[in-house]
Amino acid sequence: MLTKELMSIELIPGNTLITAGPEEGRALAIKIARLIIKATQPDATVRERLRPDYANDAGMLISIGHVVAIEFATIAAANNYWR
Repeated sequence: MLTKELMSIELIPGNTLITAGPEEGRALAIKIARLIIKATQPDATVRERLRPDYANDAGMLISIGHVVAIEFATIAAANNYWR
């Protein structure tokens, strides 16, 4: 069940994955990945406290990159790979 707080987060900015080009698509992928973290852990204080843990862990940083790559692949497909 979606919480009231989660429902207030716009998970797809502008409610579209369509972008002008790959650079804008990559920026959208990063934004969506950040929104996933906010939706998963809505408490800003907790997110701030945890940031040093993942900022200094190469494996966690690679995992973040993987999430962005998946989001970018979805956005690229939605944009017909900007053809």
